[in-house]
Amino acid sequence: MSYLAADGANPMDVSVEDMAEMAGEDAPIQDFLDVLERHRIECERSGKYEEAELARTRLEQLRRHEESRRREELRSQQLAERLGVEEAHMTELQEFNEIWDRKAAEFEAHAATLQNTLAARHQAEHQEHLERLRRETEPRTPRWSKDLLNLRRIQEILAKQKKYAEAEKTKLQADRVESEEHRAWKKKREEKIESLEKQFLHKQQLEMGGLLKRIQSGREEQKQARKGELERLLQRYQNVKSQLESQQKIIQQRVERFPLTSGPQRPESRPESRSGRGGALNQF
Repeated sequence: MSYLAADGANPMDVSVEDMAEMAGEDAPIQDFLDVLERHRIECERSGKYEEAELARTRLEQLRRHEESRRREELRSQQLAERLGVEEAHMTELQEFNEIWDRKAAEFEAHAATLQNTLAARHQAEHQEHLERLRRETEPRTPRWSKDLLNLRRIQEILAKQKKYAEAEKTKLQADRVESEEHRAWKKKREEKIESLEKQFLHKQQLEMGGLLKRIQSGREEQKQARKGELERLLQRYQNVKSQLESQQKIIQQRVERFPLTSGPQRPESRPESRSGRGGALNQF
């Protein structure tokens, strides 16, 4: 360094501004403080007490300045490390939500497709079943009563006997009976068809209900999986954060124990974080 390398350079001539220029070089700064300390000791041994006092005063001033700079540098570094952890956590949390939101959307889309497909199949099967019921449900035609059949025979006999008036009267009576029996047959058949249709629709409802139940079960499983993974993500974040805070606290305590203002008994170099910002992010 120019201040120390110059021949015959007086360490007392180095100002705080000069120290500021050395701020990024811990070893040269410490070398300069060591030189200044040796200069103080030499003045003390040589009886140059006034110059020794000036050296001591300058040492304290420079050490306080350097200590303040290093503390501020440490605070900035540790803040950057904590912010790095927070930023990495927020990025991971955002990616986590994007992934799980996409999974949820895909699940719901698939579930809707299954429901729509089943509903369409049910509708087609219901229509086909209803048509088959109307074709095949017994009795497909009315079963006329003996009284009606007897009236028709009498009607035919009277007509053959040319007793048309009595035949007409018997025909009207037979028509009324036939109409009543036809209505009764149709009502009973429709009720039977309706009952069979309800049974068929109930089976379809059970099938749809089973599908909806499976979908809801899958939805709950996905929800629990997301919750569990989120809890693990947050726990990892808390672990990294706690570990970083613990490491930073140890470093702060070491700095407090060995300040520059305590003189040459301090360690040779200031402690550094074992896990800088990059380390904290890598752990995260």
